[in-house]
Order: sequence, then C-alpha cells, then structure tokens
Amino acid sequence: MKYLIIEDEKAAARNLKAMLEQLAPDMELIDVLDSVADTIDWFGCHAMPELVFMDIHLADGSAFEIFEHTDITCPIIFTTAYDEYALRAFKVNSIDYLLKPIDKEEMQAALTKLERLHPVRPAEPDFLKLMQNLQRAENYKTHFLVPVKGDKLLPLAVNSVSYFYIADGIVKAVTTQGKEYAINQTLDELTECLNPQSFFRANRQYLIAREAVKDITLWFNNRLIVNLHTATPEKIVISKNRVGDLKDWLMGNG
Repeated sequence: MKYLIIEDEKAAARNLKAMLEQLAPDMELIDVLDSVADTIDWFGCHAMPELVFMDIHLADGSAFEIFEHTDITCPIIFTTAYDEYALRAFKVNSIDYLLKPIDKEEMQAALTKLERLHPVRPAEPDFLKLMQNLQRAENYKTHFLVPVKGDKLLPLAVNSVSYFYIADGIVKAVTTQGKEYAINQTLDELTECLNPQSFFRANRQYLIAREAVKDITLWFNNRLIVNLHTATPEKIVISKNRVGDLKDWLMGNG
C-alpha cells in the first residue's frame, strides 16, 4: 500500500514513518508534504495514493482548505494535537482521528480498521499492466483540430506544441513559433491523452513539452523555474515536491 504524509513538523513526520515501518513494513511512503499549497499541487500532478496521514495545522493554513481545491478519494487518517476538529474530519473521508503523541496501539487499531473497511486488492499481473501500457501508448494523441478565424478547423500537430497553459479558464496550446490556439480540453485531460515521455505537468497551470525546455533556474524554498525556448506569460514554477519527478522526466526516467 502506498501512502502519503501531510505534516509540517519534520520530527513528527519522521516518527510517523518509523512507526509505520515497524507496524506495516509492506507499506510504501511516496512523499511527505508540509503545506496546503504543496499538497494541492501534488494532487494535481500525481495519482491518488491508497492512504493519507494528515495533520490539520500546516505551515500555511488549515488542512481543510485542501478539500476546497482537490477531491481526495482515498482513506485519510488524521494525526493532530487538537481534538476539536474530529467531527469535521469525518466529513472528508477520514477513517480515524489520532491525537498526538500517537502510540503504537492506536496506530495498529487504525490500520486494522483500514484493512477492515478498505481491504487491499491483489496487484494486477505484470503482463496485464504491460499490455495496458502498450495499448495506451498506441492511443496517445498526435494531432488536434483547433478552430481558427471564420468557420475553419486547423490540424495542429502535437509535436509542434511547446506548452499548454490555462488562463481565465481557457486552455491554450502555444506552438514553437509562439502562436496560440484554444483547446477544448482540460489540462487534466491533456495530461492523460499525451505521451508522458514528451509532456510533463509542471503545475496546475502548465503542461510542457520536453523539446521546449531551454534550461532550469534554481528558485527559493528548494523550487525550480523551467525556462522554455518559447516565451511564457509567467514563470513556470516547479514545487519542491515535483523537483525529483521533473529531473527523472528530463533524464528519460519518467
């Protein structure tokens, strides 16, 4: 089972990870987030984990703000020093509410409850995943039909696109020549239908092409800025939680 920790206290996150390694060694930690903003960005760019451990008071606000911007469908175990939010917690897919300091017996009871309510399904055979990936690769979009002046439609080749971005609720494709075309799909839909080796979801506003990347600038708070050969309306900022994914993608490991 893959799980995510949302906790702004580094010591608490380390202790939680160590406890889970003892109680459930088969569980895999995929990331540790410490703020509302980073968590919203993370869920906008990653597949849903199988379990989330979430503190309520984070570095930049209340964890409940997260649910106003993203739909977390997996089970949540809240880990907090405050008991007044229990009722609200159970309205957002929570299966347990553990007060700090958390002891092993309470955590084991929460994990047992999780298994009872959400039994782990056997993993799909590797050959089935391979077949699904091959089938998906054959279906990656190579062209769009975009409206132009008058009543015409223009075939737009995906390999001519430098990046996609959203502004004022409209998704646009920007070509390597700097021309913009409105696209009748969301960035989430584009992320799914384009080859992930060629396009990377940088953040909630930008989906960028590998061939368009010019260089990378180091930014504060361990973030990065991706500079493209084609001009962009604003800086393309990579959150610290996405830095590893970006590097893997650029090196061909993603």
